[in-house]
Amino acid sequence: MRNAALVLGIIAGLWGMLVGFFGYGYTEFIAWFGEVPDLAEQVDHPGRIRAFGLVAPILAIAGGAMARSASLLGGLLLILSAVGMFWAFGYGVFTMFPIAMAGVGGLLALAARQPDAY
Repeated sequence: MRNAALVLGIIAGLWGMLVGFFGYGYTEFIAWFGEVPDLAEQVDHPGRIRAFGLVAPILAIAGGAMARSASLLGGLLLILSAVGMFWAFGYGVFTMFPIAMAGVGGLLALAARQPDAY
């Protein structure tokens, strides 16, 4: 279970980085060039998008990397990452996979109370 949490956390973090790059870029683009009514409008909380576009993928990668040695802390970081991505970006076609992977990886890491049997 620890290995699965590791892989899911790293994949969720990498996918979340893509979402974060585009979210940050979109908010900067609109702030720089202005809104186009009914086509490109600024989001309600651009600061939240920018902050969690950075923090949530890092939490997922760090939680996945820690899942083997410190499964409790790694699982908590993965779940915090999933919650942060959901709160910042919502649930959509590009965010459903990193949210689900980080959440499942976090649950697997929390459930891994003993070392994996080899």
